Amino acid sequence: MNPTATIDYLGGLRTQATHLRSNSHIITDAPVDNNGKGEAFSPTDLLATALVSCMITVMGIHASKNDIPMGEVHGKVEKIMGSGPRRVSILNVELVFENHHLSEAEKKRLEAVAINCPVAKSISADIAMNVKFNYM
Repeated sequence: MNPTATIDYLGGLRTQATHLRSNSHIITDAPVDNNGKGEAFSPTDLLATALVSCMITVMGIHASKNDIPMGEVHGKVEKIMGSGPRRVSILNVELVFENHHLSEAEKKRLEAVAINCPVAKSISADIAMNVKFNYM
């Protein structure tokens, strides 16, 4: 096994993940609605956040390789939990482009790249992903 990260239980429903290549850390905490303090990202928050981070990253890669003036991109994500079993059931994503000079064709290509990012393709089809693109 060649691990990407190690994760240690710190007690009190908290973990610390260490990215082995960079030695950077992420703390997780159980959410308030599941016996935690909600003082850090929960594991399901990280799932939601990873989706938007991946979308923006692959759009940036595509824009860089194709000399596309993507401008400033900001993302938001809302995670909605379901029950029976407890799981992420809906991810509502909004991506906002500001100060861009994108043609309609470039917008469509970036949108396709985003919704086909590796994280999106790794998330269960049982999770509804609603993605909205706003161009300012």
